[in-house]
Amino acid sequence: MNIADKWKSFWEMYEELFYVTYRRGIQKAHRDEEDLFLLLCYCEMLGIPNPVSYYTLELYPVIYERFHEWHVRMGMEQSPIEGIRCC
Repeated sequence: MNIADKWKSFWEMYEELFYVTYRRGIQKAHRDEEDLFLLLCYCEMLGIPNPVSYYTLELYPVIYERFHEWHVRMGMEQSPIEGIRCC
């Protein structure tokens, strides 16, 4: 094992020790940010006027796979949008 490998393993251990206390907070912040993004993308379908709906239209195929996780996390047992059946 050369010095570069030792330094790399030390650095990985250091990052792990440093981020372990913040990991849950970072994951929650990321999930909240993603939920807000999905709400903004789907708000036109939910009946909330969205001034950028033209630009979010092309994102629907990408975020469709995460729609079920999102609406369950938001407290909706069934899909709130008639056109999307995920449950």
